[in-house]
Formats: sequence, structure tokens, C-alpha cells
Amino acid sequence: MLNLQRVQAKEEHVLQNIMQFYIYEFSKYIPIISVEEDGAYEPFKLDKYWDNENFHAYFIKKDDELIGFALVESAKDSYPNTIQEFFIMAKHSGKGYGKEAAKKLFTMFPGDWKITQIVKNKPAHSFWHGLIQEISKGKFTEYFKEGKYIQEFNTENLNKYGI
Repeated sequence: MLNLQRVQAKEEHVLQNIMQFYIYEFSKYIPIISVEEDGAYEPFKLDKYWDNENFHAYFIKKDDELIGFALVESAKDSYPNTIQEFFIMAKHSGKGYGKEAAKKLFTMFPGDWKITQIVKNKPAHSFWHGLIQEISKGKFTEYFKEGKYIQEFNTENLNKYGI
């Protein structure tokens, strides 16, 4: 069973550890990313996920195994929900766990969404474009701006479609 578990501030070190794999994978798209002198990538600044009610960090778990994470900024004022970062570990990739986790997030935060992918990350673009096409029944906008693909859509009717 796949579930999303809210990351607590005291678990930040676990999130930072799994984020090292994410950064490693992402470094093939952004060559300037490199390891620091201690052999690790520069850690993400995550304070806003503990200090701001609009930022949410989740572990993605299959049964009890940690297989990924998601960082979400929930909507405020006229800004949509966004996926800040999203990662499924390689051995679990392609098995539908990312789609399932994303659908859970879309249901948890109904409303307008904006998802972005850098142009070089073709697998991410393919994943998000296909998933959004599926869940929105084709009712989404996609455009390219400043080196990024951007999809905008609404998830308020997801439960109506059985998602």
C-alpha cells in the first residue's frame, strides 16, 4: 500500500538523505550541480516546510519502505498549488507509484495547480504531461516559458472521476 507521510521537523535529516539521491539524478540535467568537499551535495533549505503553513513535505512510502518524497506549496491568495520537488527512487520508478502519490496530493489539495519541468528533464515532462492529461480529461493548459514546460489545471473534480 502506498501512502504519504507528513515529514516532521525532527525527520529533516532523513529527508535530506533521500534528497541526495534526487540531486544526484537531477545533476544530469544541470551540469553545474556538483558535490561539495565533503562528498555530499549542498542540502536543500527546508525551514519553510516547518515554519510556513503553505509548505508541506511528505515521505512517499510503499508499505513501510521509503521510496520517495514530495514537496508541495499549497495555494494562497491567487497563487495555485505547486509541486516544488517530487522524487521516486530508481528501483521503484515506472511502477505507477509516482502517479499514485501525485493523485493523492492533487486530492489533498483540490483546486488550481501549476506544475513545471525544466526542458532537459524529458522523463519528468513526459510523466507530468501524461498524468495531467489523464486526470484532467484533457482540460489543462501547457506552455513553454523561460526554459520550462508549465502545465496548469484544476483538481476540484477529481473525486467525481474516481481518482
